[in-house]
Amino acid sequence: MDPTANEVLNIFKKTGALLEGHFVLRSGLHSTHYFQCAQVCQNMEAVTRLCQMLLAKFNRNDFATVLAPAMGGLVLGQEIARQTNKRYIFAEKENDKLVMRRNFKFAPGERVLVVEDVITRGGRVQECLDLVAAAGAVTVAVLVLVDRSEGKTKFNVSYTSLLEMSFPTYTVEKIPAALAAIPIQKPGS
Repeated sequence: MDPTANEVLNIFKKTGALLEGHFVLRSGLHSTHYFQCAQVCQNMEAVTRLCQMLLAKFNRNDFATVLAPAMGGLVLGQEIARQTNKRYIFAEKENDKLVMRRNFKFAPGERVLVVEDVITRGGRVQECLDLVAAAGAVTVAVLVLVDRSEGKTKFNVSYTSLLEMSFPTYTVEKIPAALAAIPIQKPGS
């Protein structure tokens, strides 16, 4: 494991953000591991460091606005915007779909960076990309703290993750007996 990935994983373990058990992910898949970024986000020193490492890996500054989906991307998106001195806005869930509220708007052609905490299938990120496109703005890239998609998630824009850590995921029909014996937890996404 490279030194950056090792440092990220150590931050997750130290803050209690990498959980083990039986979890239902937002995607509906079941897993033995769960990245609860809210645990990391209690520690602003850890958030600052993670965002520094993510920005160093991204190494671009050709955007005007950072957009993050609620809830997972809120703290990270704000910190990325703070470190780059860019405008920050967020999309919120309404009837389990992301929407722009609070009179947040994009100017036509505005260049947007989408920031999320963890992806498995990338559903919330895709919703953000759709919101940006519908407004006539342009997404320049997606930044994600943890990609647990096993390289399966693709977007139509440049994509950077700080840590690629995949644990097996299972559909309801294919949950192994050992995992099925553990009570299900849904800590929130």
